[in-house]
Amino acid sequence: MKQCNRMEPIELLLRAATGGTLKTATSRQRYEALCAELMAEIAPVWEETEEKQQHQKRAYYISAEFLMGRAIYNNLFALRALEDVKQEWKEAGFRPEEWEQEEDAALGNGGLGRLAACFLDSAATLHLPLDGYGIRYRFGLFRQSIGNGIQKEEPDDWTRAGDPWSVRCEEDSVTIYFAGQTVRAVPYDMPILGFGGKCVNTLRLWQSEPICPLDLNAFNDQNYAEAFREQEQAQRISQVLYPNDTTDDGKILRLKQEYFLVSASLQDLMKRYKAVHGKDFASLGDWIAVQLNDTHPVLAIPELVRILLMEDVEWDDAVQITRKVFSYTNHTVMAEAMEKWNVELFTSVLPHIYQIICSLDDTLKKELTEKNLAPQRFGEYALIDGGEVHTARLASYMSHRINGVAKIHTEILRESVLAPWATLYPERIINETNGITPRRWIGLCNPQLSALITRLLGDDGWLTDLSRLGELKQYANDDNIIREFLQIKQQKKEELCAFMQQKERATLDASSMFDIQVKRFHEYKRQTMNALGLLMIYFRLKDHKLEHFQPMTVLFGGKAASGYRRAKAAIKLIREIAVLINTDPEMQGKLKVVFAIDYNVSYAEKIIPAADVSEQISTAGTEASGTSNMKFMANGAVTLGTMDGANIEIVEQAGEENNYIFGMRAKEVQKLKGSYDPKALCAQDEEIRRVLDALVDGTLEDSGGMLRELHDSLLEPTYNDADHYMVLADLKPYVEARLRANRDYDDKLSFGRKCWNNLSSCGIFSSDRTVLGYAKDIWRIEPLF
Repeated sequence: MKQCNRMEPIELLLRAATGGTLKTATSRQRYEALCAELMAEIAPVWEETEEKQQHQKRAYYISAEFLMGRAIYNNLFALRALEDVKQEWKEAGFRPEEWEQEEDAALGNGGLGRLAACFLDSAATLHLPLDGYGIRYRFGLFRQSIGNGIQKEEPDDWTRAGDPWSVRCEEDSVTIYFAGQTVRAVPYDMPILGFGGKCVNTLRLWQSEPICPLDLNAFNDQNYAEAFREQEQAQRISQVLYPNDTTDDGKILRLKQEYFLVSASLQDLMKRYKAVHGKDFASLGDWIAVQLNDTHPVLAIPELVRILLMEDVEWDDAVQITRKVFSYTNHTVMAEAMEKWNVELFTSVLPHIYQIICSLDDTLKKELTEKNLAPQRFGEYALIDGGEVHTARLASYMSHRINGVAKIHTEILRESVLAPWATLYPERIINETNGITPRRWIGLCNPQLSALITRLLGDDGWLTDLSRLGELKQYANDDNIIREFLQIKQQKKEELCAFMQQKERATLDASSMFDIQVKRFHEYKRQTMNALGLLMIYFRLKDHKLEHFQPMTVLFGGKAASGYRRAKAAIKLIREIAVLINTDPEMQGKLKVVFAIDYNVSYAEKIIPAADVSEQISTAGTEASGTSNMKFMANGAVTLGTMDGANIEIVEQAGEENNYIFGMRAKEVQKLKGSYDPKALCAQDEEIRRVLDALVDGTLEDSGGMLRELHDSLLEPTYNDADHYMVLADLKPYVEARLRANRDYDDKLSFGRKCWNNLSSCGIFSSDRTVLGYAKDIWRIEPLF
């Protein structure tokens, strides 16, 4: 699909659209013309892919999040045209950097959305018929800013200058019915290019719009609020990802969002199915597979049952057909993260869906009776229990496959979280360890490292077969190769330093060890432990208790949910520690703390290649998998972490000797839970007590009381146990592991070998491998060609 020169068609597009030329056009106009030229180039393949998909079994991935990142670079890279077009742009007198005005599509928050994006990339690269369904959020999650050390949320209006990568498909609009409200779901299609450009799958995003955008009678009566009421209420549904749900109004909006997504998607895929197969619904599961990415889209199950009943399919047949279609990915071991809906609230919005769930619950009880299960155990399975609709149970009952996303996560699902279902359906729960796309997370974001890998392996086939990186292990003791690798790492650090100087006005030391934790803020991810560990190191440095300490830059990034006060308190803590350390003259040249504001995919592409140490420090048994750990590993960073999630498999592949593992294992955490007393631990350990006291004794600014609340939550019960995620229990082992990594960094060649061994051991963590597993074990789909 390579085109010799794109500047001539771009010039023609500009003349048609603006009447101007490349020279007279604005940078935005040039960027949009380039996007239009690329969209025109891929259009025939996109159409051909859709045609081929109609004639074999295809899969759909429904997710509340798709964290795509910038499309311009990814699409040019997929077409193998990135460097050529950059050169053409320069020769025409323009800077490729002007493409960075493209906003990241604000369609996700963390690993859930980025995993979905990686899966779509891999499926298209493998020529597998997989399309995505999501919501076209107008303002995404939010744009993060910091004021007085506290996170502030601002609208992320990512489409304000237009969206050249989406096509509005008005003819495929569908109607969504809620109690007391009806809206239109209008699809926007985004092309998903496979590497090489031979397959173009689709991400279809739904936008909520009113049936009637204006009540003209009310407008003429000068009742303007009433005139636009229907429009405002409809648009609200797809305005913001994960609206704050601390009140019933917020919960209702979230419920509407979830049903809006699944109803639109199910109506759409059934329309496609009927266009080819008519009303042969008995064969639906032979032609369609639907993957539910966590519990957000689980209402797709009763929605499909509803649609089949409307098509006059008998109840028992509708249940069996639906079960054959759906599979469910569980992404959490925490019960509070598995959605439950208050029955009264649910029925106020979706009474018709509630009736179907009630009937499914009755069918389940009959099945349990047939399996001779004691009636007193029915409550473990009940879809409606304690006045709540249990979505994880609904998914577990009505999916033919349930998968965990790392070995330990899947074991925990079988043994505890979903144990009743594992007993009832022993073959249903399987493991598919997560992965990342090597195209974006090595090829695109680290071209210097990619060039080295390609030179050593003889070709770039590793971009579609990451297992080939295992061949690099032979170079681990080649000092010249390790030095070259370290020079690349240094270059990526210098690039990040320059970027952060411009963006954050932060001056970083590129020769220091870069210790990085970037991810969604949550208590179980323990950014608080990272911050307290920094305080402990700071106090030791102040007391001259650390010899041979290597200069270290500690970088944080990530967002806290708008209503999650304790996660926001962790950000506040980090910012205040940064002020304390960065303004202390004694710390100059030793320790620096930086917070990357408004962290997103494009920011990650700059941060991850620069890392020496990847912080993956969740409480053992809480992180389902993690994927940032894989991205850091693939760019040659060591993991400082617990034996949790995919960290376990990283250590299996790269060796514990090449990483820094600390803390309790999952079974030790469970054993300690009943007797854990953080207050006693604090009283017995003067160093821990000093660190905690700093949160409340004036060492750190706390005018809003957030640090006091955080301090108290580590010592006293609040909405959960005191120090629920055992920060203090793991704190000192964590600090010692961190300092061990710091000491090892003094021997750059030896440390570089550890990094190289991680890079050369990451082949198993390709999302290509993961998606092939889904295709074979769950969806039963084949490549298009």
